[in-house]
Amino acid sequence: MKLKTLEMTLQRLAGFSRPRPSLEQYQTPAPLAARLLYHALMKGDIEGKNVCDLGSGTGVLAIGAALLGAESVTGIEIDEKAVETARANADLLEADVEFIGADAKDPSLPDRVGPCDTVIMNPPFGAQKVHADRPFIDLALRLAPVTYGIFNAGSTQFVKAYTEGRGEIAERVGGSFPIKRTFAFHTKDVREIEVEILRLKRTP
Repeated sequence: MKLKTLEMTLQRLAGFSRPRPSLEQYQTPAPLAARLLYHALMKGDIEGKNVCDLGSGTGVLAIGAALLGAESVTGIEIDEKAVETARANADLLEADVEFIGADAKDPSLPDRVGPCDTVIMNPPFGAQKVHADRPFIDLALRLAPVTYGIFNAGSTQFVKAYTEGRGEIAERVGGSFPIKRTFAFHTKDVREIEVEILRLKRTP
Protein backbone atom coordinates (compact mmCIF):
# COMPACT_ATOMS: atom_id res chain seq x y z
CA MET A 1 0.00 0.00 0.00
CA LYS A 2 1.39 3.38 -1.02
CA LEU A 3 1.69 6.25 1.44
CA LYS A 4 -1.05 8.35 -0.19
CA THR A 5 -3.39 5.34 -0.35
CA LEU A 6 -2.83 4.67 3.35
CA GLU A 7 -3.53 8.31 4.18
CA MET A 8 -6.76 8.35 2.18
CA THR A 9 -7.87 5.07 3.74
CA LEU A 10 -7.27 6.28 7.30
CA GLN A 11 -9.30 9.42 6.57
CA ARG A 12 -12.39 7.20 6.37
CA LEU A 13 -12.21 6.33 10.07
CA ALA A 14 -14.62 7.79 12.62
CA GLY A 15 -13.29 10.05 15.36
CA PHE A 16 -14.24 10.46 19.01
CA SER A 17 -17.98 10.74 19.57
CA ARG A 18 -17.56 12.51 22.92
CA PRO A 19 -13.92 13.59 23.28
CA ARG A 20 -12.70 14.17 26.83
CA PRO A 21 -10.37 17.14 27.39
CA SER A 22 -8.82 15.49 30.46
CA LEU A 23 -7.51 12.72 28.20
CA GLU A 24 -6.51 15.13 25.41
CA GLN A 25 -8.59 13.15 22.96
CA TYR A 26 -7.78 14.46 19.51
CA GLN A 27 -8.03 12.22 16.47
CA THR A 28 -4.56 11.54 15.08
CA PRO A 29 -4.63 13.23 11.64
CA ALA A 30 -4.46 10.72 8.80
CA PRO A 31 -1.46 12.41 7.09
CA LEU A 32 0.57 12.38 10.33
CA ALA A 33 -0.45 8.81 11.19
CA ALA A 34 0.43 7.63 7.68
CA ARG A 35 3.80 9.38 7.86
CA LEU A 36 4.70 7.69 11.14
CA LEU A 37 3.54 4.29 9.97
CA TYR A 38 5.23 4.47 6.59
CA HIS A 39 8.50 5.57 8.19
CA ALA A 40 8.29 2.61 10.56
CA LEU A 41 7.46 0.32 7.63
CA MET A 42 10.53 1.46 5.69
CA LYS A 43 12.64 0.73 8.78
CA GLY A 44 11.32 -2.82 8.88
CA ASP A 45 9.37 -2.27 12.09
CA ILE A 46 5.78 -2.97 10.89
CA GLU A 47 5.42 -5.72 8.31
CA GLY A 48 5.45 -9.16 9.93
CA LYS A 49 5.94 -7.63 13.38
CA ASN A 50 3.95 -7.75 16.63
CA VAL A 51 2.84 -4.15 17.12
CA CYS A 52 1.23 -2.40 20.08
CA ASP A 53 -0.52 0.99 19.92
CA LEU A 54 -0.55 2.72 23.31
CA GLY A 55 -3.39 5.15 23.91
CA SER A 56 -4.93 3.85 20.70
CA GLY A 57 -7.99 6.12 20.78
CA THR A 58 -10.23 5.37 17.82
CA GLY A 59 -7.61 3.08 16.32
CA VAL A 60 -5.99 5.13 13.55
CA LEU A 61 -2.39 4.01 14.15
CA ALA A 62 -3.29 0.44 15.11
CA ILE A 63 -5.50 -0.08 12.07
CA GLY A 64 -2.90 1.48 9.80
CA ALA A 65 -0.27 -0.94 11.12
CA ALA A 66 -2.57 -3.88 10.41
CA LEU A 67 -3.18 -2.64 6.87
CA LEU A 68 0.59 -2.44 6.32
CA GLY A 69 1.04 -6.11 7.11
CA ALA A 70 1.79 -6.36 10.83
CA GLU A 71 1.71 -9.93 12.11
CA SER A 72 -0.45 -8.85 15.06
CA VAL A 73 -1.66 -5.53 16.43
CA THR A 74 -2.91 -4.72 19.92
CA GLY A 75 -4.40 -1.37 20.90
CA ILE A 76 -4.47 -0.19 24.52
CA GLU A 77 -7.03 2.51 25.36
CA ILE A 78 -8.51 3.64 28.69
CA ASP A 79 -11.76 5.06 27.24
CA GLU A 80 -14.27 2.28 26.53
CA LYS A 81 -16.30 4.50 24.18
CA ALA A 82 -13.18 5.07 22.10
CA VAL A 83 -12.53 1.32 22.13
CA GLU A 84 -16.02 0.72 20.73
CA THR A 85 -15.35 3.22 17.94
CA ALA A 86 -11.94 1.66 17.24
CA ARG A 87 -13.48 -1.79 16.90
CA ALA A 88 -16.09 -0.43 14.49
CA ASN A 89 -13.34 1.31 12.51
CA ALA A 90 -11.36 -1.92 12.30
CA ASP A 91 -14.45 -3.77 11.08
CA LEU A 92 -15.02 -1.08 8.44
CA LEU A 93 -11.59 -1.68 6.93
CA GLU A 94 -11.48 -5.39 7.75
CA ALA A 95 -8.34 -4.85 9.84
CA ASP A 96 -7.37 -7.51 12.37
CA VAL A 97 -6.69 -5.60 15.60
CA GLU A 98 -7.27 -6.55 19.24
CA PHE A 99 -8.33 -3.57 21.34
CA ILE A 100 -7.98 -3.76 25.13
CA GLY A 101 -9.64 -1.31 27.50
CA ALA A 102 -6.94 -0.52 30.07
CA ASP A 103 -4.92 2.26 31.66
CA ALA A 104 -1.31 2.60 30.50
CA LYS A 105 -0.37 2.78 34.19
CA ASP A 106 -1.82 -0.70 34.87
CA PRO A 107 1.15 -2.76 36.14
CA SER A 108 -0.36 -5.96 34.77
CA LEU A 109 -0.30 -4.76 31.15
CA PRO A 110 3.17 -6.05 30.20
CA ASP A 111 2.09 -9.57 31.16
CA ARG A 112 -1.32 -9.22 29.49
CA VAL A 113 0.06 -7.87 26.23
CA GLY A 114 3.30 -9.82 26.16
CA PRO A 115 6.50 -8.73 24.41
CA CYS A 116 6.12 -6.80 21.17
CA ASP A 117 8.48 -5.87 18.36
CA THR A 118 7.26 -2.30 17.92
CA VAL A 119 5.23 0.25 19.88
CA ILE A 120 3.43 3.08 18.08
CA MET A 121 1.74 5.84 20.03
CA ASN A 122 0.32 9.33 20.11
CA PRO A 123 0.36 9.95 23.86
CA PRO A 124 -1.15 13.02 25.54
CA PHE A 125 1.17 16.00 25.29
CA GLY A 126 0.58 17.04 28.90
CA ALA A 127 -1.45 20.17 28.13
CA GLN A 128 -4.13 19.21 30.68
CA LYS A 129 -2.03 17.11 33.03
CA VAL A 130 1.70 17.64 33.36
CA HIS A 131 3.85 14.62 32.49
CA ALA A 132 0.83 12.70 31.16
CA ASP A 133 3.08 11.15 28.52
CA ARG A 134 5.46 9.53 31.03
CA PRO A 135 3.44 6.35 31.73
CA PHE A 136 3.24 5.75 27.97
CA ILE A 137 6.99 6.12 27.53
CA ASP A 138 7.63 3.83 30.50
CA LEU A 139 5.31 1.12 29.20
CA ALA A 140 6.61 1.41 25.65
CA LEU A 141 10.18 0.77 26.79
CA ARG A 142 9.02 -2.30 28.70
CA LEU A 143 7.02 -3.75 25.82
CA ALA A 144 9.23 -3.34 22.78
CA PRO A 145 12.79 -2.64 21.63
CA VAL A 146 11.56 0.06 19.20
CA THR A 147 8.98 2.81 19.72
CA TYR A 148 7.58 5.46 17.39
CA GLY A 149 5.84 8.27 19.25
CA ILE A 150 4.29 11.63 18.40
CA PHE A 151 5.41 14.37 20.79
CA ASN A 152 5.02 18.11 21.03
CA ALA A 153 7.77 19.95 19.17
CA GLY A 154 10.72 20.62 21.44
CA SER A 155 10.25 17.41 23.45
CA THR A 156 13.43 15.75 22.22
CA GLN A 157 15.61 16.92 25.10
CA PHE A 158 13.01 15.91 27.69
CA VAL A 159 12.56 12.45 26.18
CA LYS A 160 16.32 12.03 25.90
CA ALA A 161 16.81 12.91 29.56
CA TYR A 162 13.79 10.94 30.79
CA THR A 163 14.83 7.75 29.01
CA GLU A 164 18.54 7.98 29.82
CA GLY A 165 19.88 4.55 30.67
CA ARG A 166 16.75 2.89 29.28
CA GLY A 167 16.58 4.06 25.71
CA GLU A 168 17.95 6.45 23.11
CA ILE A 169 16.46 8.60 20.38
CA ALA A 170 17.52 7.05 17.08
CA GLU A 171 15.65 9.44 14.78
CA ARG A 172 13.51 12.55 14.78
CA VAL A 173 11.03 13.53 12.06
CA GLY A 174 9.19 16.84 12.14
CA GLY A 175 5.48 17.21 11.40
CA SER A 176 2.33 19.17 12.13
CA PHE A 177 -0.86 18.26 13.99
CA PRO A 178 -3.90 20.31 12.96
CA ILE A 179 -6.33 20.43 15.89
CA LYS A 180 -9.88 21.36 15.00
CA ARG A 181 -12.11 23.30 17.41
CA THR A 182 -13.21 20.54 19.78
CA PHE A 183 -13.61 21.94 23.29
CA ALA A 184 -15.09 25.13 24.75
CA PHE A 185 -11.66 26.56 25.56
CA HIS A 186 -10.59 26.44 21.89
CA THR A 187 -10.60 29.88 20.27
CA LYS A 188 -9.71 28.95 16.68
CA ASP A 189 -11.42 26.70 14.14
CA VAL A 190 -8.10 24.98 13.46
CA ARG A 191 -4.79 25.29 15.25
CA GLU A 192 -1.61 23.85 13.80
CA ILE A 193 0.62 22.25 16.44
CA GLU A 194 4.21 21.51 15.50
CA VAL A 195 5.15 17.99 16.53
CA GLU A 196 8.02 15.55 16.21
CA ILE A 197 7.92 11.83 15.57
CA LEU A 198 10.63 10.19 17.67
CA ARG A 199 12.02 6.72 17.08
CA LEU A 200 13.18 5.33 20.41
CA LYS A 201 15.41 2.31 20.72
CA ARG A 202 15.52 0.49 24.04
CA THR A 203 18.97 0.23 25.57
CA PRO A 204 20.04 -3.43 25.88
